[in-house]
Amino acid sequence: MTDTTSPDRITRLHAYAEAAIIEDDALVGARLRGEELGAPAISPATGALLSLLARTAGAQHVVEIGTGTGVSGLWLLAGMPATGVLTTIDPEPEHHRAARESFTDADIAPGRTRLINGAPSDVLTRLADTTYDLVFVDGNLLSYPAFVTEAVRILRPGGLLVVNNASAGGTLDDPTATDPRTLAAREAATIVADDDRFLPAIIPVGTGLLAAAKAH
Repeated sequence: MTDTTSPDRITRLHAYAEAAIIEDDALVGARLRGEELGAPAISPATGALLSLLARTAGAQHVVEIGTGTGVSGLWLLAGMPATGVLTTIDPEPEHHRAARESFTDADIAPGRTRLINGAPSDVLTRLADTTYDLVFVDGNLLSYPAFVTEAVRILRPGGLLVVNNASAGGTLDDPTATDPRTLAAREAATIVADDDRFLPAIIPVGTGLLAAAKAH
């Protein structure tokens, strides 16, 4: 019997999942801007999954924490209906300038994006309760507990929470790892796990996604 769980097979499967996704010129340009600014971006397979989740959720109103140069935003918009609006938050003005270029290159209508420059922890507190269909959490891992707490509040019943880098760079399952980033990722995951309204799953794509559906 073939061992489908061997490290080599899993590595090849992950490599195939990434290589199978072909990004268009707008996404390639957004990635290049990210490299120039030192702004990490989600992997292509992670992006494709975000699009799938947004479409499955019928996500008309989406919040993204961590705009970067627009890579994840473009993937989210690709899965949203043509009337959907992406609210994306980032504390770095140069990220928003680059993201606007990326959205323009992709012919995204200006009314479909709302870019908010500010500390996500502050901005999130001003967003209305139970209003959003999907919240994508990325950015500063140390702030994940605060981000997830606010995301739970602003998600509508039936909404979807997606947390990037849920593995904390691969240290989450290491019981000896007690660095601040790992502890923050564990706390964020615990907030979701302890909330009976959520049905969570860990998805081993990119740096790891935690996806959780809020009960209707």
